[in-house]
Amino acid sequence: MEKLKPVATERRRQMRNDIYRYIFYSKEPVSKQQIANALNVSRPTVLQNLLELEEAGLVEMAEIRESQGGRPPAAYVAKGDIKMALGVSLSANQLKFLLSDLKQNVLAYKEIDLEYQTDSDVFAITEEQLEVFLTENHVDRKRLLGVGITIPGVFDENTKNLILSPTIKLKDFRIEEICKKIPYPLFFENDGISGGVAEWLSRDAEEKKKDFVYLFLEEGVGGAIFLNGAPFYGVSHRSAEFGHMKVESNGKICNCGKRGCLEAYCSALRLSTELGITIDKFFEDLEDNPEYQKIWEDVLEHLAVGINNLRLAFDCDVVLGGFLSYYLQPYMGKLKEMVADLSIFGEDAEYIKIGQYPRRAVMMGVAWHFTNEYIENI
Repeated sequence: MEKLKPVATERRRQMRNDIYRYIFYSKEPVSKQQIANALNVSRPTVLQNLLELEEAGLVEMAEIRESQGGRPPAAYVAKGDIKMALGVSLSANQLKFLLSDLKQNVLAYKEIDLEYQTDSDVFAITEEQLEVFLTENHVDRKRLLGVGITIPGVFDENTKNLILSPTIKLKDFRIEEICKKIPYPLFFENDGISGGVAEWLSRDAEEKKKDFVYLFLEEGVGGAIFLNGAPFYGVSHRSAEFGHMKVESNGKICNCGKRGCLEAYCSALRLSTELGITIDKFFEDLEDNPEYQKIWEDVLEHLAVGINNLRLAFDCDVVLGGFLSYYLQPYMGKLKEMVADLSIFGEDAEYIKIGQYPRRAVMMGVAWHFTNEYIENI
C-alpha cells in the first residue's frame, strides 16, 4: 500500500475522507455518480479523489451486481485486508485474542484457559501469549494498527489506570506497566462498553441513531449506554456499571465486596466456578438437575428485576450480550413474561433483544478503536 499524497488544505483532506468513508460504510459497491449524489459534490471532484485512494491501495474497483442493462458502471469498494487490529479479552478464567481486518472480518481467534493468577502474572501471560498468537498466525506487524485490551473493571478517566476489577482481583493497577512491555499501540477499555460498541457498530445508519442499553453478562455483569446515536460514558467514564445495581437489600456477596448486586446473581461465575463445572456443563445438565433448575430460576428472576430497572430508567430497548446471552435464547419467552409481570405500565417485554455477537463482541468492539481511528484519519 502506498501513502496518500498530501493535500493543500484540511478541507481538501476532509473531502477525500468523506468519499473514503462513504465507500467504506456502503454495503454494496458504489459508483462515481452515487458518491457524487450522496455527498453533493461534482463528478470531477469524486474522480480526482478516487484516483488518489485507488493509487494508495485503499479502494478498488468492483462490479455492481444489479445493472439496468448494458455495461454496468464502474463501482468501488474499500479494501479491508490492508490493515488489522487485535482485540484481547482478559477475564478471571480466560484470555482471548481476536484479529480482524478493517471490515471486521475475523482473521484469527484463540482462547486460553487461565487459573487464578496475581496481577503481575496475568499481564505477563498476556504479553507472552500475544506474541505467540501473532507469530502463530503469521501476522505482519507493520499492518497491525494496535492492540485493544478489555478488562472487567473501571478505569480512571485522567490517568487511564485501572481503578478496580473485582472479578480478576485487581485494584489501583498502573496500566503504564504493561504499556512498557508491549511494543504496539495499546488501548484499554471496560469489557461491557466494548461489547456494546460492537453491537452498536453492527447496526445500519438508521439503527445506530436509536437509543438502547446493553446488558453484558459474562463472568461479571456490566454494560453500555447509547443515546442520541452515540455512546454515553458518563462524567467519570464509568457509566453502565449495571452489575452493581442492588437487587437484594442484604443478599449474596458480590465480587466487589458489597451485598445484593445484580452481578452476584446473574454472572456466569455463579453457574460455573461456584459450582465447580463449566458453563456448557451447567446447561447440558439443566433439564435433569433440580439443583441447577432452582439456581437458573433464581438467575432469571433477578435478571428480570435488572432489566425492568433499566427499562424504567432509560425507556428504550435492552440488548443482552456476553457469552451467557448465548444460552438465553431458549428461555427468552419466559424471561420476557417475568419482566412484563414487573412492569408498572402493563407493557410486554418485546424490547428485550439478544445481541449480534454473544461470544466475541468485546474483542471486536475494542479492536474497532484502532480501525475507527485509522478510517477517520485517511
